[in-house]
Amino acid sequence: MKLNLNLEKNFQRFFLVLICLVVLIFQSDIPNLKALTMDNYQGEMVIEELRLKVPADAKGTWLNAEKEIWEPWLSSQEGFLGRQLFWDKEKEEALILVNWKSKKLWKSIPLSEVNIVQEKFEDNVKAALNVRKNPFELIYEGELDKQR
Repeated sequence: MKLNLNLEKNFQRFFLVLICLVVLIFQSDIPNLKALTMDNYQGEMVIEELRLKVPADAKGTWLNAEKEIWEPWLSSQEGFLGRQLFWDKEKEEALILVNWKSKKLWKSIPLSEVNIVQEKFEDNVKAALNVRKNPFELIYEGELDKQR
């Protein structure tokens, strides 16, 4: 009789644990468990997003420097697909969207090389505007992933 009671209690405990496990599994967010980090999407197209402060009186200089300095350099980079330049006259801000074939190709460009091009850009702007400091302050930089 005691053996039968122990067996029955063990059986009840087993089913209680089993039910708890099933509830926990179905309560968890399974899609999040299967989600991959963004680093795993390095083979898919990515858009570099840049926002700059561009005063209205310097807009032409900004566009010219973009065309003379950044455009030729970007065009020579592996993975570069193109870019779009926008300007918000209310905020006096520029939005630059640079399309890259993959995050891996974009991020493989040495930062030292980017800094050299940025320095040329700033020198061009300072000379054109006859100022000592680059007036185009970087407000934001980030990336956008294409949604399906």
